[in-house]
Amino acid sequence: MSHFDTALRGYTGKRIEEIESADILIGIPCFNNESTIEHVIQMVTHGLAKHYKDRRSVIFVADGGSTDDTREVAKEFQIKPWQEKIVSIYRGPGGKGSALRSVFEAAGRLHVNVCAVVDSDLRSITSDWVKYLLDPVLEREYQFVSPVYMRHKYDGTITNNIVYNLTRALYGKRIRQPIGGDFAFSRQVAKYYAEQEVWDTDVARFGIDIWMSTSAITNNFRICQSNLGVKIHDVKDPSQHLGPMFRQVIWTLFSLMETYEQHWKSVEGSTPLETFGMEGFTEPEPVRVNLDSLVENFKVGFGHLGVLWKEIFSPESYDDLKKSAEMSRDDFELPIDTWVRLLYELAATYHAWRKNRYKLVELVAPLYYGRVASFVNQTKDMDSKQAEDLVELQAQRFEDNKKYLLEQWENKDKKSIPETI
Repeated sequence: MSHFDTALRGYTGKRIEEIESADILIGIPCFNNESTIEHVIQMVTHGLAKHYKDRRSVIFVADGGSTDDTREVAKEFQIKPWQEKIVSIYRGPGGKGSALRSVFEAAGRLHVNVCAVVDSDLRSITSDWVKYLLDPVLEREYQFVSPVYMRHKYDGTITNNIVYNLTRALYGKRIRQPIGGDFAFSRQVAKYYAEQEVWDTDVARFGIDIWMSTSAITNNFRICQSNLGVKIHDVKDPSQHLGPMFRQVIWTLFSLMETYEQHWKSVEGSTPLETFGMEGFTEPEPVRVNLDSLVENFKVGFGHLGVLWKEIFSPESYDDLKKSAEMSRDDFELPIDTWVRLLYELAATYHAWRKNRYKLVELVAPLYYGRVASFVNQTKDMDSKQAEDLVELQAQRFEDNKKYLLEQWENKDKKSIPETI
């Protein structure tokens, strides 16, 4: 049993008891989001009033102990008088996982028909997001709704170059934003999530979104997507801020591969998901990337770690990395077929390597910078829609080469891992 047998504090539990039951629960996990939380709550309360006025609704703010005024702002904001609001500090390890655990538990205790969660740093959320997320569960009996966004070509580089590709190739569903952050699900799915033994693990701390998506697929829940339109949030420059996220996401993806090994090994090809929500496409605000910094990070990585990469990767992959390290900024390329091989070889090495797995993941962070730099060069004359077609092509290459992953997974010689790491 988890160190905390519930993520709900006593006062939150009492408040839920007072409310007794509801049809809809919208959870907003937050931590130090005083500048954006009011807008998110405003759009949620408007959306519930506009589309579900006849349903009993609760807005649940799950805070991680913010040191700014996030909770005060959330408490003071006036929602519609017929809706309920709970502002709570969750119990458990810090991070979004514990926040969502408290939402899952609240959904169960309130016996809701549907629950959605939306990020607290969203600048582009509209009142219609509520309908786009909830309708497939309420009207069409879907159990899990994953988001689709119109994102700038350089937003979501971890999803576009890693998470979408691996999730699709491994589990056979074209779930475009497995770490999107804004989801909806039925009470049964919330109950399933709440009961899992993950809440004291790093998966819950670092990778709750990908865990939710992967669990939904592997448990054969009925999954669809909803297009929420443009996503504008606190965007991070990949060259500056996304190294830690890369490590956390890769680590979680690889741990889930261990958990669901029997499932993904038998999956061939992939199927699209039914998609609802907004129609059309709007070009999002540009996201700036620092190409010099991306290429430099890769080259410095090769200089420091190349000797270890040579031990971890196949001779062919290592030679490709060496070639990339010698290229100028404007010609820089880390080709997609090399990238597919690198990620598959890395997954197999992680599988074979029982100790110090974090260290392994840390060693390869510069590869991510190289891949993003390559993507930036390849798409510099494309708009976001054209770049999206390229992302689809990449995902197909991962799918086409899955056999290589299976071979590597079985054959990785444990002795090939250097003792010096």
